[in-house]
Amino acid sequence: MKLNLPFLNKPPLVAVVRLQGAIGMAGRGALNDVALAPVLERAFRKGKPAAVALEINSPGGSPVQSALIGARIRRLSEELDVPTYAFVEDVAASGGYWLAAAADEIYADESSVVGSIGVISAGFGADKFIARQGIERRVYTAGKSKSMLDPFRAEQPEDIARLKQLLGDIHENFITHVKDRRGEKLDQDVDLFTGEIWLGRRAVALGLIDGIAHLRPKLQDRFGEKVRLRRYGMKKPLLGRLGVHLAQDALASIEERAEFARFGL
Repeated sequence: MKLNLPFLNKPPLVAVVRLQGAIGMAGRGALNDVALAPVLERAFRKGKPAAVALEINSPGGSPVQSALIGARIRRLSEELDVPTYAFVEDVAASGGYWLAAAADEIYADESSVVGSIGVISAGFGADKFIARQGIERRVYTAGKSKSMLDPFRAEQPEDIARLKQLLGDIHENFITHVKDRRGEKLDQDVDLFTGEIWLGRRAVALGLIDGIAHLRPKLQDRFGEKVRLRRYGMKKPLLGRLGVHLAQDALASIEERAEFARFGL
């Protein structure tokens, strides 16, 4: 007699990890490797998923955290032989695109913003303001470059040259990552590494993404109509869930809003 055991024939499981917000250092409420490590570990290991889907909506941020998160995604995907798909919502730009490129395939909406493969450093100069107020700046260092880019003194040509060298090196790391992940899919006749952004259709033509698709329909097409989705994401700190906002959380929110505003969002 043949037993009917439905639990032995469960539809495929896909773990969905939400990567929402700016990418920054641990402890600031942003996406970072420390906070995401347990989330990604559970997503890739729990229940033997057929795949992991990354739900991305990020304007970027820290290049180091972007690299650490992307490297963790690749290690888990390869170690456990679990394919990874990225689905872009409003934006996957700069570090957000770094995360998307860690996936095996990338999909987006027609109006999603993709790209910004570049590096930026911004700040303010207050040297003229404090001079007008009669304030004297006193700084003592051991090492001539220790006060590099001090916002309270006039810019120094050697500081600017040194910063541009650092930004150039980080940019090269970003370019290498994208080329390694996207390979021959990339349009070789277009300079994709100027920091420019593109919308979904154009991004497909340039090889930056693989197609126009939304998460659930694409996964149903790939794994069947009854595919099961199990969602994972970073939890807000207890104080945040209770509505208590500290000054640092407020600052992080302002910074994140400014990052999204760069792309009209």
